[in-house]
Amino acid sequence: MRVINFGSLNVDHVYNVEHFVKPGETIASRGYQQFVGGKGLNQSIALARAGATVSHAGSIGADGVMLRDVLIDDGVDVSFVFEVDQPSGHAIIQVDSTGENCILLHGGANQCNAPEMIHSVFDSADPGDIVLLQNEINDLPEIINQAAGKGLTVVFNPAPMSPDVLEYPLHNVDYLILNQTEAVALTSEEKVLEVLQTLGQRHPKSKVILTLGSEGAIYKDCDQTVCVEAVPVAAVDTTGAGDTFIGYFLAALACGATIERCLKNACEAASICVQRAGASSSVPYKAELQNGGQW
Repeated sequence: MRVINFGSLNVDHVYNVEHFVKPGETIASRGYQQFVGGKGLNQSIALARAGATVSHAGSIGADGVMLRDVLIDDGVDVSFVFEVDQPSGHAIIQVDSTGENCILLHGGANQCNAPEMIHSVFDSADPGDIVLLQNEINDLPEIINQAAGKGLTVVFNPAPMSPDVLEYPLHNVDYLILNQTEAVALTSEEKVLEVLQTLGQRHPKSKVILTLGSEGAIYKDCDQTVCVEAVPVAAVDTTGAGDTFIGYFLAALACGATIERCLKNACEAASICVQRAGASSSVPYKAELQNGGQW
């Protein structure tokens, strides 16, 4: 089973700071590093390192050749990574002394996926393929509808969350993967049980995976609820943890693993990720998990 990840490709500029910059404040960074990133690219790399067969679809500028090359190096199919006449997407990331991050994102080429390009991606899809989406590219409603119309399994991670998500055709989403911040924005509920109840009422056909950081993750559909605990570690940089979780969850799902095993592998992989700096560079390989991440 192949995962078609239709997502963003960014260059990440990461600055280490004592605390996040406040309005009107100027501070000196303690360090600077450049990484490749974007939620789309990160999740494709996580999928590949978890052992999935993955094709990435998206757009880069002339300055983004290294983004395509990084995907190739990890064994990702890049037949549908196209070059457009715009700068590649990029992000400015602050990482504070506790390992938390805040991100300023410029969409660039990620917002330039043309209709003919979108059609070509789905013309290549096979029954049983999974389509993974995040909220960093253009024309998401059309992409969701086309994927559903082809009978593909649609997985949506509404990150970064925006008001537009409320207008997306979420009734066509099979798996909704989101963190607490995104869940609160989507439901206007604060408590986990109320979030899950509201999502179940609004999107009864969707399977919901709610990530809870240091408290683990919860899966809920109309038949079952599965909870797993996080692996306790000292976080260095949480950038990419959610992307790592999603890649490992879907890789296990594509192999037919139980939901509990999907969640446990995803939580373990995320716990390894947060102990390292960077986004895609911090994603672990399957062999690093206990017992090689067996499904």
